[in-house]
Formats: sequence, C-alpha cells, structure tokens
Amino acid sequence: MPNTPMPNKNALQHADLDWDENGQPQSRQYGDVYFSRLSGQEETRHVFLAQNHLAERFSALLPGQRLAIGETGFGTGLNFLCAWQLFEEQAPAGARLHFISVEKHPLTPQDMARALALWPTLSPFAKPLLEQYSAVHPGFQHFILGHGRVTLTLLIGDVLDSLPQLDARIDAWFLDGFSPAKNPQMWQPELFRQLARLSSQGATLGTFTSAGFVRRGLIEAGFSMQRVAGFGHKREILQGRFDGIQNTSYKPWYARPEHKQAERHAIVIGAGLAGCSTAFSLARRGWRVTLIERHEEIAQEASGNPQGVLYLKLSAHGTALSRLVVSGFGYTRRLLHNLRRGEDWQDCGVLQLGFDAKESARQQELARHFPASLLQLIDQETAERRCGMRLGSGGLFFPEAGWVHPPALCQWLAGYPGIEQLMHHQALQLQRLDGEWQVLEHGAIIAQAPLVVLAGAADCAHFSQTDWLPLKRIRGQITRLPANAASSELQCVVCAEGYVAPGRSGEHTLGASFNFQRHDSEPSQEEHASNLAMLEEISGDLHRRLTPSLDGLEGRASLRCTSPDYMPLVGPLANAEAFAHVYANLARNARHTPEHPCPWHQGLYINTAHGSRGLISAPLSGELLAAWIDDEPLPLPRDIAEACHPNRYLLRSLIRRTT
Repeated sequence: MPNTPMPNKNALQHADLDWDENGQPQSRQYGDVYFSRLSGQEETRHVFLAQNHLAERFSALLPGQRLAIGETGFGTGLNFLCAWQLFEEQAPAGARLHFISVEKHPLTPQDMARALALWPTLSPFAKPLLEQYSAVHPGFQHFILGHGRVTLTLLIGDVLDSLPQLDARIDAWFLDGFSPAKNPQMWQPELFRQLARLSSQGATLGTFTSAGFVRRGLIEAGFSMQRVAGFGHKREILQGRFDGIQNTSYKPWYARPEHKQAERHAIVIGAGLAGCSTAFSLARRGWRVTLIERHEEIAQEASGNPQGVLYLKLSAHGTALSRLVVSGFGYTRRLLHNLRRGEDWQDCGVLQLGFDAKESARQQELARHFPASLLQLIDQETAERRCGMRLGSGGLFFPEAGWVHPPALCQWLAGYPGIEQLMHHQALQLQRLDGEWQVLEHGAIIAQAPLVVLAGAADCAHFSQTDWLPLKRIRGQITRLPANAASSELQCVVCAEGYVAPGRSGEHTLGASFNFQRHDSEPSQEEHASNLAMLEEISGDLHRRLTPSLDGLEGRASLRCTSPDYMPLVGPLANAEAFAHVYANLARNARHTPEHPCPWHQGLYINTAHGSRGLISAPLSGELLAAWIDDEPLPLPRDIAEACHPNRYLLRSLIRRTT
C-alpha cells in the first residue's frame, strides 16, 4: 500500500475570494461576507469599537501606557485599521496600541489592496500596512506601524492552534470571523477557554453574533455577556466583560520578572545587529537608551560585512529554530523597507543549490512542507535562468529573500530618537548599587541605569554575573571580489556550503568560512583559498567570469557567536549560584516544579548567540526582549521564547546531575 503523505498543518492557503458588483469580497472557503454590505466601516465601529468602549479607553491612556486588542479573523484588516484610526484620534502622544489577530486564510497583497480601496478615509492607515504586507507566512508575523506607536502581530494559522501558543494579556476582544453557521470549526468551547486564559481582568468583548451557544460558552468561560442592539439588518449582537479567574501559570524559571523600573533608562552593551535591534525596540517604547560600543563606530565586527544574506535554514519538522527563522525573516524583510533598495538591500532572491543527494532530498521535503510564496523547488534549467549563470544543479529558490548591507540596517536602527551612542568605550565590569547597574571601564563608571542588556556576542560571558553562559565563537571570513561586466549578470544570491551575492558598489561578497580553531580577526590566505574553491563548487561559470587570483585579495574576518543548541539567548538573566540552590531538587527529580520565584539579576537581560543568521533572528529578538522587559505580548510563540531563554542552560545543568 503506498504511503499517504500527512496533511501539512503549516501549509498556507490564501483566502479564495469572489467579488460582487459593488467590489466587495466574499469568501469561497466559507461562503460568507467579510463585512456588512450596508457599511463595513460603520459595522466595525458599532460592533467592535463601541462595544469595547475604545474611544474612552484610548483617551484615558497615559504616555507610556498601552492597550492590547485581540481579534479572531484579521480578514481584510478593516477592524484593525478602524481601531488604529480611532487610536490616533483619541490617544495621547506616548501611548501605544498592540493589536493581535489570528487569520487562517490571509488575503494576498493584491486582494488586500483591492478590498481596502473601498474605504478612502482609511487610506492614511491602509497605505503603510500594505507597504509592509510582505513575507507573511505561517506562524507569528510582527509589524511596526504608526512611527513605532502601533504594533500588529498576525498569527497565521488555525485559531485553535495559534491562540494556545500566545503569551499575552488582552484588554479588548474583537470576536470576529465568519458566522458560526459558516465556520463551526472556530466557534468551539476551546476558543472560549483560550479567550479567558489570555484576558486581563475586566477585559471587554464585542462580537457580531448573538448565537445562544456562543453566549453560553463565553459565560461558562468567565465572561458576563449581554445582548445589545445590532447593526443594519442584524437585530442583536453580544457584548461582554471578563470577570473570571485568570489561571495562566508558567514554571518559575520561565515566568516574567515582576520587577518594575522606576526610570525608563536602559544601557545596551554592544552595537552590532543584536544591540542596535534591542536599542531600537526599547526606544520605540519610550525608553532612553545608552548604546555602548568599544569601537569608534557601530557594526564593526560580525555585523560589519558589506553583504549579508537572508538565508533561511529550515526544517520540515517544525522545530523551534525553524519557526523562529520564518517569523524573523518576515520581520526583517518588513524593516528593510526603511532602507535604500539596491544600495542597502535587494530582494533579488536566494537560490540554495541541491548540490548532492542528501541536500536534494532535504529540499524536496521542505518544498512539500512550506508554501510556494516562501520557497520553490526548481530544476537546473530554471535555476540557471533565474541566476544568470550556469550551475551544476537546481535547488530551492526563496523569491522574497536577498542580500542586505548590515551596517546600513544597524545605522537605521540605532538612529531612532532616544538612543545615545557611546562609542569607543569597553564595558569590562558590571556592579549593582542602590537599584542601578553601573558599567565600568578600567574601574571608572562610564554609564549607569536601572536596566542593562548584554548584546556583545561571546563577550557577554566576560562578566562575573554571566561567566556561566555556554557561548562559543566561530570565525568567519568573507572575500571581496571586484565585479566585471560578465559577473554582473549574476541575478540572485547563490548558496551551497557558502554563498556568493550579486554585485554591490562594484564588488561581490563571497563567503563565509567556518573556522573553529582561530579566534582572531586577521584575514588569512588559507580562508581566501577555501572561499574561492567554494565559489567554483557553486558555479564554475561564475568562477571563470571573475578569474579570481589569491594575489591581492581583500576581505574581512569576524567571530560569530553561537550556543550549543544553536538557538539564540534572549531574555532575563538569573543569578546562577542562587538558581542552583533554589532549584536544587531538580537534580533529584527533574519533574519537580518548585513554587519559589526565580532569583533574577534584577534588570539584567541578554540578546546574543545568533550565529550566522543574525540578520534574520536578531531584529525580532530585540522585540522579544523588549516584550519581556515591558511585560508585553510576546511576538513569538511561548515555546519558542522559552527555547531562546538563557535559563534553559541552568536547568539542563541541574537536570543532568540526575543521570
């Protein structure tokens, strides 16, 4: 009997639409409309904005405060845009809006633009959304809008799969989606339980349906519900408030630190991609940030290469790293719209060659698992046509990927208002005194603040508070090759064991080596030779066009930082000695969950160990870290956040003592 492939829960199926004579969309999947044919905008204002009292609540926010809205069914984005418009009208400067929405069948960019064109008054909000509406793939997708004041997190997938992964406190719910009669799979008791789990005390709810089983299910979950007048032909809708008991609990070593900072001033140590991303994410939340760098300029080490590649190393098995990569790729791609296309970045596509049987089999599995909008399996002839060079095989093509000039991204991130750059100072020691961290260089205090983030790659382990961190260095060297007329026909990034990128400023970037023995940053002839051999394996045709010689080659070497499990370290830091004492019972019983709170280093956090994928993981990790610090909804599934948490290594160290 032939093997039947398992259905892919991560496959992306866009909304399949019909358009009526008035240009309004209807879902073919559900046979239902997205909004009232009378007036979708007025329906949204009545059902969701008014029933959640958002005008009053937005105006009551103080600078630095936020309101989090959760939604089931993003659809055309109409509800989000109406909420954003009202927020801009009513909320004071410095207040923030966080909107989280689940969508199983996202609209294509073209359909989204066509639908939103129905409401010209929303154009100032629709335009920036549409500009960023790219690289939207299964999982959590994070958007920064409204000059940093508005955060949109889309959970692309089934609502009953997505909401259990969310770690958030929701203040107002838009219970949307197609009607219970058309979409019974969504309107389930488990949905109501998840709404209750995620609700803050007193959270409100509005929904267009008045179905009895929905009302009863929400009441059972802890909401007080009432029927109110509907909109248009709809006689009644439901309004609710959560008065139930919150039952969210996480193991104490992964719980959110409860301390609050009296002063919103943070020090970030290290001005590479991780540090600049962290500084940006904090500054856009109203923090004053001091960014410390030992060099005279930012992005001088591993983040200083002339071209980095948006390379997606994926797994077909839904690993935490693979899911982090997909979400991080989307977030970075959206950030790149702030840079100069062609000079600072280019979405020329990335071709990963299927250079041997093992790699070819892996790629075929990935092509079955991921949507064609993310990656496409192409044959040799198509691959050669796409890249403009003769190749030895076909491979996987990532149409939305490309190359980036990392220093340009770092400069843009670090240029956000509220970030002070303190260059040519090396943080050598940390000490905490009277509720503040002091950063010392040769015994002298160079900065102090209630909060410090370590983002200096492997140097993060140089402090007495962090000398237990299992960080390791991997040297990487790139080679810079002058472009010529023949080599300029290269149209996309091509990867095998390494990569070669189309020309930027008259040069191709080739690399990068992996050297575990050397820990210096002086370029070597041996690694140049290794890179040239790699180029010939990628494309003998391109190698001949470039006719490279070892004489006079230029390049740069730097040290990547990674962890034993290749996941980054992002989150709050604990006191390792106190951790081992408080949770000593784990060494005897790994399943034991003590009630003692984690002994945190109050106000000390980390963002490091991004390896060779920092362009993809570091920017979103800045958002993850800021969410930990500001007690916000996490921009990634909870299990991925825990897989990045530095405490995982303290736990493993204790638990291994049982074996």
